[in-house]
Amino acid sequence: MKQGTKIITLDNGYHLWTNTQGTGDIHLLAMHGGPGGTHEYWEDTAKQLKKQGLNVQVHMYDQLGSWYSDSPDFSDPKVANDILNYDYFLDEVEAVRQKLGIDQFYLIGQSWGGALVQMYAAKYGDHLKGAIISSMVDRIDDYTENLNKVREEALTPEQLAYMKECEAKNDYDNEKYQACVDILNKGYIDRKQPPAISHLVDTMNTDVYGAFQGDNEFVVTGKLKDWNFTDRLKDIKVPTLVTFGEHETMPIATGKRMAEMIPNAKFVSTPNGGHHHMIDNAPVYYDHLATFIKEVEAGTFNK
Repeated sequence: MKQGTKIITLDNGYHLWTNTQGTGDIHLLAMHGGPGGTHEYWEDTAKQLKKQGLNVQVHMYDQLGSWYSDSPDFSDPKVANDILNYDYFLDEVEAVRQKLGIDQFYLIGQSWGGALVQMYAAKYGDHLKGAIISSMVDRIDDYTENLNKVREEALTPEQLAYMKECEAKNDYDNEKYQACVDILNKGYIDRKQPPAISHLVDTMNTDVYGAFQGDNEFVVTGKLKDWNFTDRLKDIKVPTLVTFGEHETMPIATGKRMAEMIPNAKFVSTPNGGHHHMIDNAPVYYDHLATFIKEVEAGTFNK
């Protein structure tokens, strides 16, 4: 498959930006988080895997509403109803697979993308060689409980009280509240704070993000507040890697439990890694990923 950018047209008429890097017969489709985020932390994945002795064609894309892809008018109630739901984004993954012409591939997703991996593997698993769930729980209650611990660790009692006061009033757009969010982001989301993913403009689609998450990573007020896929983990039949950062918002204990509940899965964690541990500690993250793919390819991956 030709490297570089390809614009695909979905059956609904919208256009998605896709990009392929790397060579070889192994295909990896990478999904970003948010939702409403961007593909950017996957841009060097093919190079990182090559450092690990693995040639992989890495396909990435911006989901509908995100960065380089089309952004519908979500102020239209019908558009919002049709698109801002789990089923749309799940089936979009399958549409991208078909448009790119890949099959028997690996699927990786971070955060929100990790929720899509769980759903896709359960519904469309016949197309997969393996699945990688990166920094995403199977039930939101585990995440919100851990968020409370994280905030207590990182903030002063006064700062925490102020955040809760603002959240009770739905008042997020003030400098003091966002300063607290910034402290948490630097400690648990982007610990390395690389300039490569910084922008002069905000790239997040807040319509999509707000519909599912809320104002920020540390409060869940959107549709994700009801996320619970635990009973479906048994339906993920393909070899699966569950990978969390050791110092992030998602609780390690949940990742370990998920790997026990998925029929053929292993759990790994990345030292000194936050929520974006593929950036915070790339050598370890990609060693885990390359080892997983090599074992699946060789038929030696066992729980």
